[in-house]
Amino acid sequence: MRFGITILPEYRWKDAARLWRRAEELGFDHAWTYDHLTWSGLQDSPWYGTTPTLTAAALVTTTIKLGTFVTSPNFRHPLALTRDILALDDVSDGRFLCGVGSGGSLDATIQGGPDLTPRQKVDRFEEFVVLLDRLLTTDGVDFQGEYFETRNGRTLPGCVQQPRVPFIMAANGPRSLRLAVKFGAGWVTTGPKSPDFETWFAAVTDLSRRLDDVLEGRPFDRYLALDSARYSLSSPAAFEDVVSRAAALGFTDVITHWPRREGVYAGSEDTLEKIVTDLIPRLR
Repeated sequence: MRFGITILPEYRWKDAARLWRRAEELGFDHAWTYDHLTWSGLQDSPWYGTTPTLTAAALVTTTIKLGTFVTSPNFRHPLALTRDILALDDVSDGRFLCGVGSGGSLDATIQGGPDLTPRQKVDRFEEFVVLLDRLLTTDGVDFQGEYFETRNGRTLPGCVQQPRVPFIMAANGPRSLRLAVKFGAGWVTTGPKSPDFETWFAAVTDLSRRLDDVLEGRPFDRYLALDSARYSLSSPAAFEDVVSRAAALGFTDVITHWPRREGVYAGSEDTLEKIVTDLIPRLR
């Protein structure tokens, strides 16, 4: 089992730098930040840009992998995103993980535009991933889709990636799961929103089994975001319980959130450090 932590992009850098350095010092395998314009329950919190945050994080760390949790077509065009990905991968010396998904509802229309149906969101997501993959691996891309277009989109030979940055893909439905297996280096899920932990984990179990059906026995990295129904760092017992369950389902990676002072993901850094010291070495 590998362990990751998400640091929300709500801190001024003079405060955030310590958290990213500490995540590496504590031995986390990967650290993430949200790639959203805002987030439910945090609309009144400060909120900084994902790309500059990860760039700065890359400069104060040396080994930990760094990722977007998750990038979506809600406000990203694949060509502009390609430039950010290439820069982040270069600055981090190959440590960048590109989490991608179809996009949450809160920032889907914040810049205007129509409300898409679930089917349309998957159509757009497929277009987004196909074009992003092509732009990162090919120099000169002409693409005309329903949602995105490029005209001789250049990724000069010195920047073309073989292999390209890993996509860690969020997916729930049959089409998205097949897309994740085709283009992804791994699958990530938060599971559905649920106030009840057992209901949430039953849904995670169902999603994992759907992925099993698509994979047909092939190995594939699976990332579980732990904190959708209860905060995993609320106690060592809660953390051990959910990680053990995830391991039994075949998850290779789990992701929690850095404890906040109040509100969502409220917790203690002392509890975090105790879990890292006492539990994680045994759960790996």
